[in-house]
Amino acid sequence: MVKLNVLDYAVIDEGETPQEALKNTVKLAQQAESLGFHRFWMAEHHDVNAFASSSPELIMMHILGKTSSIRLGSGGVMIPHYSPLKVAESFRVMESLYPGRVDLGIGNTLGTSAVNKSMNEMRPKKQRYEENISDIKKYVTDTDDELHRFNEVTANPTGETNPEMWVMSTSVRTAELAARQGIGFTFGLFPHASKDKTAVGKEAARIYREKFVPSPVMQQPLVMVSPFVVVADTNDEAASLAKALDLWLLGKMNFSEFERFPSVETAEKYTYTVEELQKLSANRSRMVVGDGLSVKKQLDTLAETFGADEILLIPLMPGAANRQRALELISSEFQLKK
Repeated sequence: MVKLNVLDYAVIDEGETPQEALKNTVKLAQQAESLGFHRFWMAEHHDVNAFASSSPELIMMHILGKTSSIRLGSGGVMIPHYSPLKVAESFRVMESLYPGRVDLGIGNTLGTSAVNKSMNEMRPKKQRYEENISDIKKYVTDTDDELHRFNEVTANPTGETNPEMWVMSTSVRTAELAARQGIGFTFGLFPHASKDKTAVGKEAARIYREKFVPSPVMQQPLVMVSPFVVVADTNDEAASLAKALDLWLLGKMNFSEFERFPSVETAEKYTYTVEELQKLSANRSRMVVGDGLSVKKQLDTLAETFGADEILLIPLMPGAANRQRALELISSEFQLKK
């Protein structure tokens, strides 16, 4: 059966503080564990006032200490901003403290020009993505003398287990990269709307499985697909909650139009242009919306379409209580707790 996971943004809702948002994220992770979800990942976002997830590694470490079994991961660390050694060291520390529970999810988004400039003051302008991934993999698996001689530097602390490594992408080219490197492949439905996304995703998953080479961080190919989900007790309620995500996904002013994640009330009062209404419609391809049963059917179809081993759900909905209820409904429909 397909495994279900959660990707959280540490959403700061209207009327909330960042501190409250981070506490809500911890509660959501604890709930995900109690409901039978397999992984809980933290996104990385910078200069977005509505998200408190600027440092997924720190949030992961905190949640690892507040849970006992669920895997914690990054979705994903934006490695163009960081040295491979430092990334490896952070995740080796977590793996040493919580062996078998750490996922190193990787992305290559640079962010806005201002963010990129601020985070890369001393870094070369042109980053070699696959080389960075390869270096991270060498560092996190550096447990013998031969690898140590190759690396010259050891990412301490070393240990008997390694974090799982995943790459997040929307392209066939990155699927081939993941296969060569022997790491997991997450195909993101959420990053942008596209008419041919299903075809690209199916081809990416096929090529990834065909070309996968086992590695110390993953022995067999694993495909994960990741949509936004808006789930509620009724279809009408879900449709109402989805209005907030519709508005957010317009992404105006580099997602700085709103100081906090918009509520349904804010979305209903918003005046849309004709072009924005068209964009709202297109963005629905990135979302799964409905009551528990409807969403299960849609997710089953996604898993079958992409041949996915796992689904990474993004419950980007207004209100901590609504996000918690969404996980309850999904867990119940999929019978995660048996």
